[in-house]
Amino acid sequence: MGSSPAAPGTALVVGGGISGLLSARELAAAGHQVTVLEAGTAWGGCVGSHVVAGLTLDSGAESFATRSDAVARLCAELGLGSKIVPPRPGGAWVQLPDGPRELPRTGVLGIPANPWDPEVRRTLGTLGSLRASLDRLLPASVGAGSGVTSVAALVRARMGSRVLERLVSPVVGGVHSADPGLLDVDMVAPGLRAGLRKHGSLAAAVLAQRRGAGTVAAQQAQPAQAGVPAKAGSAVAGLEGGMHILVDALVADLRRLGVTLLPGTAVTAVDRTRDGWRVEAAGTSYSGALLVMAVDGPAAVELLEVAVPAIAGKKPASGPDVKLVTLVLDKPDLDRRPRGTGILVAPQTPGIQAKALTHATGKWDWLAAAAGPGRHVVRLSYGRVDGASAQPAGPQADEELFAAAVRDASALLSVRIAGEDVQGWDVVRWRGALPFAAVGHRARAAEIRRACTAAGGLSVVGGWVAGNGLAAVVADTREQIGQLAAA
Repeated sequence: MGSSPAAPGTALVVGGGISGLLSARELAAAGHQVTVLEAGTAWGGCVGSHVVAGLTLDSGAESFATRSDAVARLCAELGLGSKIVPPRPGGAWVQLPDGPRELPRTGVLGIPANPWDPEVRRTLGTLGSLRASLDRLLPASVGAGSGVTSVAALVRARMGSRVLERLVSPVVGGVHSADPGLLDVDMVAPGLRAGLRKHGSLAAAVLAQRRGAGTVAAQQAQPAQAGVPAKAGSAVAGLEGGMHILVDALVADLRRLGVTLLPGTAVTAVDRTRDGWRVEAAGTSYSGALLVMAVDGPAAVELLEVAVPAIAGKKPASGPDVKLVTLVLDKPDLDRRPRGTGILVAPQTPGIQAKALTHATGKWDWLAAAAGPGRHVVRLSYGRVDGASAQPAGPQADEELFAAAVRDASALLSVRIAGEDVQGWDVVRWRGALPFAAVGHRARAAEIRRACTAAGGLSVVGGWVAGNGLAAVVADTREQIGQLAAA
C-alpha cells in the first residue's frame, strides 16, 4: 500500500501506555508533529481505572517507587505535584507457613538491611539471622561479579536460604509474579550489586538504597517521623485520586500540544522507507521521520524484525499473566488495619491461593475518606509464579477468583468476610503486562535496543527494556526519546 513520504519533523508512536504517551509528549515538546496509535480503546496501559461499588479505583499500578524523582517531576510538570501522597504508616506483612509476620522496616525485594532487626529475627529465627549476618564478613566480591546473576543466587550466597524463602520469595512473587531464581537482579534491583561493591555487604547496599529512596520520598510527600525507620512498603508514593489521574493529565497535555491520538488502531506492519518509517494499521498507512515502539517486547520484535533484520528471532519471553480481584467491603472490623497496608504470601504457604493482598483503604487516606466509615477496599493478586513449577495455576474463571478472594482475604486479614459483606467486586486481567526480567533478559533487551537504534530514527521503550515500575519506565523513556530527538 502506498503512502506519502515521511515529512521532516514527524513522528509515530506505536502504543498508548505510559511510555508511549510520555514519548509523544517529549517529541511534541521538541517540535515534532506526533501521531500515537493504540490498539486498545483506553490510554495508559497498566495504569488504568475501573468503578467498583461507586468508587473509581486504580485497575493496575496504584503507586510508584520513590528511589528516584522521575515520576514526581513528571507529576509536577503536569500540575499534579500537590496530589502526591505517602501511604499511611503501618507497613506491610508477609504470610508464612507458620503465620503472619511484619516485613522488615528497611529492605529491598525483602532483603533486610539489618538481620538482627526484631521484625527480621522473628521471621528468620536466631539461626537464620546469624547466617544472614555473615554477609558483613564475606568479601564484597561474593555475588558482585560482572556476570549476570539471579536474585536467588545473590541472596543465597550472601545471606542464606532462610532469607530467600521467608522474605525474598514472597516479595518477588507478589511484586514480579516470578521465582527469584529466574529473575535478573540487575533488572529488578538496579544498582544493588554496585552498592554491594561500594559498601562491602549486601545489607549495607540495601540500607544505602533505602536511605536514598527515603530522601526522595521526603521531598515528594510527607516526611517520616524523625529518627524512625520507614516501614516496609513505605518507599512508594501515590496520587490523591489514584495513579490513573496521571494518564488523564498526560492525555490532556498531548491534546494541548496538538498530538494526534488514535485509539482502536492496531499496527500490523512496520516498514523502513528512504526517508523514515511507515506503519500499517486498520487498512491505512502512516508515515513518520521518527518511530517509537512503545509496546511489549514480544510485540515490538514481531513488528520490527523484518525492517530490522538484526533482531530477527530474538523475541523476549512474555511476562506472566496476572489477575487482580478487587473487593469493596462493608466491614468495620477492618478499621483497625490488621495487616497494615497489605500482606505478601510466601509460595509455600498452604491454603492461600493469592500471591498478595493490598488493603487499599488502609494504605491511602484519600481512598478511606472516599469510601466512608466502615467501607474497605482490598485487592488480591493471582496468577502463576513463573519458575515455581510446584505451584498450581490457581483459579481462572471470574466466579472462581471471587470465591478465592473472599476466602483468602478472610484468612490473610484474620477477619471473617462473608458474601453479604461484599458491596461490589471486579476482576482485571493483565496478560503478559509485567516484563519477565529473567536472568540474561537485561543483556538481550540491550542488544535489541542497540540494533534498533543503529537502524536510525527508531527507539524502543517500555517496561520490558527499562525495568518494572513507573519510576524505571519514566526515567528510561525520557532518556531514550531525548537521544532520539537530538539525533
